[in-house]
Amino acid sequence: MVRNWTSLQSPPSPGGYREVWRVSAPIIVSMASFTLMQFCDRVFLAHDSSVALRAALPAGMLAMTLTAFFHALSGYAGTFVAQYHGAGRPRECGRATSQGLWLGLLTWPLGLALIPLGFWILAAAGHPADVLEAENTYMAILMAGSGFWAMHHAVAGFFSGRGDTHTPMWAGVVANLANIGLDYALIFGRWGLPEWGIAGAAIATVASSVLGTGILLGLYFRHRFRKTYATWPIGRPDWLRLRPLLRFGVPAALNSVQDIGAFAFFVVLLGRLPEADMAASNIAFSINNVAFMPLMGMGMAATILVGQYQGARDSVTAAKAGYTAMKLAWAYMGGVALTFLLLPGVYFLLFAGEGEGMLPLATLLEKGRWLLVMMAFWGMLDAINLVIGGALRGAGDTRFVLAYTLAVTWLVWIPGELVLLLRLEAGLMAAWMWMTVYVFLLAGGFWLRFGRGRWKTIEMIRAPARPGF
Repeated sequence: MVRNWTSLQSPPSPGGYREVWRVSAPIIVSMASFTLMQFCDRVFLAHDSSVALRAALPAGMLAMTLTAFFHALSGYAGTFVAQYHGAGRPRECGRATSQGLWLGLLTWPLGLALIPLGFWILAAAGHPADVLEAENTYMAILMAGSGFWAMHHAVAGFFSGRGDTHTPMWAGVVANLANIGLDYALIFGRWGLPEWGIAGAAIATVASSVLGTGILLGLYFRHRFRKTYATWPIGRPDWLRLRPLLRFGVPAALNSVQDIGAFAFFVVLLGRLPEADMAASNIAFSINNVAFMPLMGMGMAATILVGQYQGARDSVTAAKAGYTAMKLAWAYMGGVALTFLLLPGVYFLLFAGEGEGMLPLATLLEKGRWLLVMMAFWGMLDAINLVIGGALRGAGDTRFVLAYTLAVTWLVWIPGELVLLLRLEAGLMAAWMWMTVYVFLLAGGFWLRFGRGRWKTIEMIRAPARPGF
């Protein structure tokens, strides 16, 4: 692996805190800007109408669910980039990324074809007519621009897989700041732009994704990358290169779909609850995103470093990097959990108000404070899911991650929620407590799998004597 250090600075210990932080810090900044964008989006929509706030989360989650497979499959090319970078084979990094870009383009029409399915799912959820109309609008616009996100994940993986997490960070920060500005302008009709409400929020999201993808592609095709990493010409889809990407990437992508899909299904189920309960839950999940996205950044850093060291055939350091990322994640989440316990009103205050269509702070806090208590507990467990799960994916252990997550999600969590919410009508608190049990089971399985080390024997890339993957 190539690292540049000045004569005044010693290189970090392989797999140690400095190295993990060097990789994860830019990802965390990028994730923070993304969550800030989402958070502002929810705040703007809360001040637009309670209907828009209630519609945005389930519709956004459904759009993400229906397109997540294509995004994750294209983005898994970045794991191959990490392994090839670790193996010292730079030109294969560009060739792997090219196949990821092709997958993003080729699967875009499939994402568009799923829009009617999304309409049907939302209609079947039984939400009020005004909420359903807003949900359909928001979801359709997001899905229309889904191809840009797939290509974004592929080209971002080229940079982050090589350890250059700063470039995707700056592209993401610029795009997300643009999204915040466009949100304000298009939701409320500012700066001479039309007042489109929830449709304006969706259009702003798509426009910002176009901007971020364009920035990364412009950098990706620069001369020095074309020369060293074979980024141009992009060439045609190559089955010899696509086959291993599909072999390891399809389970990872399916896991993303079922993970997001189960959560979206849970949110849709909660849509049957009273307005105040649903609003408190949606706001708590929005707060959850602000707190937990940095953990996803640490998980991505674990994926990158484990992938690089596995490519270099150094499983000992790969394991060390995974555990180091886990310790950093726990330290961060411990601090956040304290704010959940001690300062719940600060979080909910941004979403409360006395205006028409808004809910007062006391109403939101009645149950919202207990949701934050549960988030403080299972947040420490979810850190394992994000970081150790990311480490397993970096090693190519995607089939286990998929199989175990499917079993715990669809045999334990979701059936339990159906019984609690539809048959027993147990309500919001019981539904969240059962979700806490699910997070505990998932974290235990990932921890045991990583500790036993079977992932160390997986070979994602072949020896350089044979062309291609």
